[in-house]
Amino acid sequence: MTGTVYKSTGSWYIVKTDNNKVYECRIKGKFRIKGIKSTNPVAVGDLVDFTLETKNDQETGVIEHIHERQNYIIRKSVNLSKQTHIIASNIDVVFLLVTLNNPPTFTAFIDRFLVTAEAYGIKAILLFNKIDTYDEEELLEIKYLAALYREIGYECIGISAKTGKNVDKVKEMMIDKVSMFSGHSGVGKSTLINALEPGLSLKTAEISDQHQQGQHTTTFAEMFDLSFNAKIIDTPGIKGFGIVDMEKEELGGYFPEFFELKPECKFNNCLHVNEPKCAVKEALDNEEIAWSRYKSYLQMLEGEEEHYRKNTYDEE
Repeated sequence: MTGTVYKSTGSWYIVKTDNNKVYECRIKGKFRIKGIKSTNPVAVGDLVDFTLETKNDQETGVIEHIHERQNYIIRKSVNLSKQTHIIASNIDVVFLLVTLNNPPTFTAFIDRFLVTAEAYGIKAILLFNKIDTYDEEELLEIKYLAALYREIGYECIGISAKTGKNVDKVKEMMIDKVSMFSGHSGVGKSTLINALEPGLSLKTAEISDQHQQGQHTTTFAEMFDLSFNAKIIDTPGIKGFGIVDMEKEELGGYFPEFFELKPECKFNNCLHVNEPKCAVKEALDNEEIAWSRYKSYLQMLEGEEEHYRKNTYDEE
């Protein structure tokens, strides 16, 4: 039998077949010793083959095979530095929810996420949520950030999951697609999904005033079928986003504005750091490239994952 993984709880997987039958499945032991360094060999969104077995009058499945993934979003496992964690697979579009404060989303985090989406060929859209809560100055900051990423080519939408502003626009982009929502805990992922599909009634939680960070309301990634012919993968809130398996030479290719300028660099293997006649450095000096993006690039180039996490999240 073949089906799609809708939920992973670490040891059991909820798999749904084309005729909408749902089975609880486990994986064969061999998956664990196949040299897959991921903490989760099977991810939500995976297409899998499984066989049924009956024990104590209960029918469950055993996953025998994972079909080749079209793409996936992966990050370094937070607790196990040498391992990775596949957040979800076979995604058509990923929406990153961004909030200016309550909790704050820093550009270093946005850039890491976008680089990963670029590397695996997944369309990324930035949703600036909670715009109903910002004062004039904060709205200007949001507009500046949105303009920065629009200039690069990313679609940016100001939304309010609470008041419903531009929720219909998001809905239109999701039709006939598998979408993934991501972002820090507390940015409003569950509230937005509830606004899109009120019948789901996903749990939401208030932001912790003391630390300005969200409470975890989603503990495992889970896919939902929506009434308007769309699928959504809701993911747990993530703090850090460690990039995985990228060579220094290829990193610049995942920054679209750097990639565009690379042919103009004197050296074709230019890393845009100390090389002479570097088109990226020239564009930076002429303020044609955002310094925040270049700073993110340097941090990733130097592999400053842990340093980045500590610096960025000390206040949380």
